[in-house]
Formats: sequence, structure tokens, C-alpha cells
Amino acid sequence: MDQSKIIQDFLQDELLLFDKYFRESVKSYNPRVAEMITYVFNTSGKRLRPMLVLLTAKACGRILPETYHGAVTVELLHTATLVHDDVIDKSETRRGKESVNAVFDNTKAVLIGDYLLSTALMESVKTNDLGIVGIIAELGQNLSEGELNQYSLAQEVIVDEDAYFEVIDKKTASLMRASITIGAITGGADKELISQFSRLGGLLGICFQIRDDIFDYYHTDVGKPTGNDIKEGKITLPLIYALQHAPQTLADEVKQLIFSRNYSEANITKILAFARDHHGVQYAYDRMNDFLEEAESIITNFSFNSEIKSLMRLFLAYVKERRY
Repeated sequence: MDQSKIIQDFLQDELLLFDKYFRESVKSYNPRVAEMITYVFNTSGKRLRPMLVLLTAKACGRILPETYHGAVTVELLHTATLVHDDVIDKSETRRGKESVNAVFDNTKAVLIGDYLLSTALMESVKTNDLGIVGIIAELGQNLSEGELNQYSLAQEVIVDEDAYFEVIDKKTASLMRASITIGAITGGADKELISQFSRLGGLLGICFQIRDDIFDYYHTDVGKPTGNDIKEGKITLPLIYALQHAPQTLADEVKQLIFSRNYSEANITKILAFARDHHGVQYAYDRMNDFLEEAESIITNFSFNSEIKSLMRLFLAYVKERRY
């Protein structure tokens, strides 16, 4: 079952209107900008974050023009971070095609990412809510801080679970948290309900990232090269757990491979197998399920109708079962 498709069908009319707002926001008469914008959005993702904005606002009772501007804001900001991430990680592919930096070079990729960030800020102003503008400003800080922390952890080869969760809270979780919060605010929710939605969004983001990290440990077609995180020096939850719980001799051997940055195919295979064999992947699944249980509890306590709550639960199922 494709849970995201069911949610898309439920929000079909709203997503069509979102697309109009979105296309208008990125329209440019500068041919250089227009060319790059067209390339960036030629292959669109599932629009999960805009769907979170729209579904939350609908649950709270209303979708206003400000809701659409908020949804456009988070999608633009998300896309900008992907463009910048590919430059930082020296990635050559994104969603099965060449990355922006691979096609246009790093300088142009950074600049178009900056353009998207500025456009996102302009859209946030159109929500007519200084609180939302503040959320977006703080989100930009969190995303940058999370990326900087992740880069530093990779450079220093730090194996620390708390540091890992701090990074993903600043990056993936903060974006989903902002998406749901903006939906709740524009939907007319009170402060208590906004707080509950904010926690739900953070939990979704944490689970989404853990699931994404698990993909790195299996040889399947998941849209990114297997072992790519390790090649970039990113020590994610499965490997962190294995390094902390495997026999010391084996853990030291793997640490030496990481410190040496000798990422041959044979060594990558060895590191991935080490994490799997010493229950790192299973531990990551277990932590994800713990967070999903908390998210389920929040949804259960909502007073919305059963259809809305079922759709929210589909988001949980999607995060848990997605195939990238």
C-alpha cells in the first residue's frame, strides 16, 4: 500500500491549488534562474511537508491562502537545503538524476539554493503572521546548525548517540515540526493543540530520518548509493549502536577503518555487515518504533473525526514502511 498516495488523493483539490501557488512563487523572467529552477523541480518529490501543512490545517478546521503560502515556504526551504547538501556532500545524484551541482557546478548550485531560501522567506511574509516568519527564521538557523554539527561529527569521527539525535532534530525533525506547526496555526488551533502538533511533527521527522539511515545498510534500489553515508563520514544510529555494543576488538577494527577513511568497496561492505551483524539496524528499528508509539498516542488523544485521524496514522505507516 502506498500510504502517501491515499493522502494525496484525499488532498487532491488542495494540492492542485498548492501547485498554482508554488509555480507562481518560483516564476522568474531571468533565463539563467528559470533554467535552473526548471531543472530543480523537474523531478518533484512526494510533497510530504506541504501535505503535512494542508492536512493539519484541514484537521483544525480551515485552509486559508496563508496556509498555502506556508506550505510553499517549507517546500522551498526543504528544496534549498537539498541543493546545498549535495554541494557539501559532493553528491552527484538526487532522486535518480544528476544533482544540480553536477549539472551546473557548485557555485551556481549554492546561488540557486540561496535564491530558493530568499523566495521561501518572501512566501513566509505572505502568511501575515510574524509567529510563522519567526518559525521559518529559527528553522533556517536549525538547519544550518544541524548541518554544521553533522559535518563536524564526521570530521572528528565522533560516535555518540545523543549527538546523532541532536543533529537529526535540528535537520529533518525541525522541518517537519515547522510544517505541522504552520498548518495548525493557519488552521486556527489553540496553543495547546499547536504544542501537541509540534511534538507530533518532531517525532515524524526523527522517525523519517532513522528510516532513511537504515536504507544505507542494504543493497536495494532506494534512490541513493548503499553505504553512501559512511563514505561521507556520517556515523548514523545503526553503526553507533554496533560500535558501542560489539566486542571491543571488532569495534576497534571497524573504528580504524573509519579513522583511516579507507572507504574501498570491500571496507564499506565490511562496515555495513558489522552494523547489521551486531544488531545496529534492529536497534534503529526499535528506537523508531518507540517514537512511532508516542506519535500514535498523540493522534489517539486528538478529538478530530476518525477519517482525519486515520489519515494521520497513514503518515506514521508511511514513515515506517516506506521504500525510499
